[in-house]
Amino acid sequence: MRFLLRFLSLLFLVAATIAGVLDSIQSVASETVVVMPFGAAIFSVNPDILAAAETYSLAHLPPYVWNGFAEWLLLQPAFAVFLSLSFLFWVLAYKREPAAGRFTA
Repeated sequence: MRFLLRFLSLLFLVAATIAGVLDSIQSVASETVVVMPFGAAIFSVNPDILAAAETYSLAHLPPYVWNGFAEWLLLQPAFAVFLSLSFLFWVLAYKREPAAGRFTA
């Protein structure tokens, strides 16, 4: 299970890096700060996924979940959302060292 969480953390870290590089390239090219929203990044990968997520969310969750949280999340910068998800999965996969050390019985 930890391997899967670490792998997802790596994938989200790669996505955050790619989104950050694309934002920096566009910012340098246009000479203004350009930040791609998370919704636009998801839409560029698969246009149907946002409609499917909205349909699923409205069918199985209260409407304020999609109207409040999901719409707010879709407007945030893509690199920040991907970086936050990477950190979340890394924290879930983290295993603490024993307090007594490595060589305890």
